[in-house]
Amino acid sequence: MTEIRFSGFGGQGIIRLGLITGKAVSLYDNKFATMTQSFGPEARGSACSSQVVISEERVLYPYITRPEILVSMSQEAYDKYEPDLREDGLLIIDNDLVKSTAPRGSIRLFSIPSTRFAEELGNRIIGNLVMLGFFTAVSKVVSPEAIKKALPGLVPSRFMDLNVKAFDKGYDYGLEVLDKAKS
Repeated sequence: MTEIRFSGFGGQGIIRLGLITGKAVSLYDNKFATMTQSFGPEARGSACSSQVVISEERVLYPYITRPEILVSMSQEAYDKYEPDLREDGLLIIDNDLVKSTAPRGSIRLFSIPSTRFAEELGNRIIGNLVMLGFFTAVSKVVSPEAIKKALPGLVPSRFMDLNVKAFDKGYDYGLEVLDKAKS
């Protein structure tokens, strides 16, 4: 079982990251998934998160207890959720928006300038898809093919090509980062 928390601020598409990941693994990667979400009453601009539990067997408890993967796209979300990350977890951050402390325990840290990449592609709002591509590459909990199949219905059809391009940008960057880490 894999417990994942996507976090950031309202308006970044954090809930959508959980929806896409859950749909991808359950419909196209032949696994089971649940997704829950939380955000403050202020919604836009305050910390929010979506939690995904992925398993080879039916998920009997839909809530995460101690996530092994944390994706943070805002400083407030990082500060709020990083202490819950397992000591042997995977931490993924947008390094333009999050300044992390030295990872504790044996936490592996990966970072990407997802918002900057999105701006270079023409729209800051697709930063979440850049991050999703990066997450897919470095975590290996979901296949890139499943994510792309899950996009219709969860991203606006008129922006499908741009969302796929954003995903690919993040995924390719993630593969580069993994290659550099090996050498």
